[in-house]
Amino acid sequence: MPRIMIDCRDVPSESGCTLAISGERDEVLRAAVAHAVDVHGHQDDPELRAAIESGLREAAELPTPGSFVQLIEFSTRRIDEFEQTVARWTASIGGARTARWAMTGADRDQPDRFLQLVAFPDYAAAMANSDHPATGEFAGQLRKLCDGDATFHNLDVRSVTTF
Repeated sequence: MPRIMIDCRDVPSESGCTLAISGERDEVLRAAVAHAVDVHGHQDDPELRAAIESGLREAAELPTPGSFVQLIEFSTRRIDEFEQTVARWTASIGGARTARWAMTGADRDQPDRFLQLVAFPDYAAAMANSDHPATGEFAGQLRKLCDGDATFHNLDVRSVTTF
């Protein structure tokens, strides 16, 4: 079961609260309601619970040693269409998606050049993701949006450092 989170920074407030809560869905909802009542002065009612539930999202976790990441280099002049295609793939693959998170960066020195980093629990999970029919269709659509072939780097995570 994926970890769920909620972050006070996602909700405009005068207090500037920076609390983020993560865990299983029921735990996060219970803690977020208690926090909203205790710290922010809200009333525990169905409206508050609905607002909090709408702010829940899957928690992105850093890769750990033994996990797997794929680094994809590609060029496109159609990045907005590329990102829309990624969003359609995410909806299409649904719960069968094994990718934990992805990050796309634009190269400041080479316009229309991008790097995408996709994290998986392990290599087998990445291959299951790649073998899914939704991913095959997605890859075909992305090839049409890219200028030339993408370059894939398959990386076993050896270490992760946070600062």
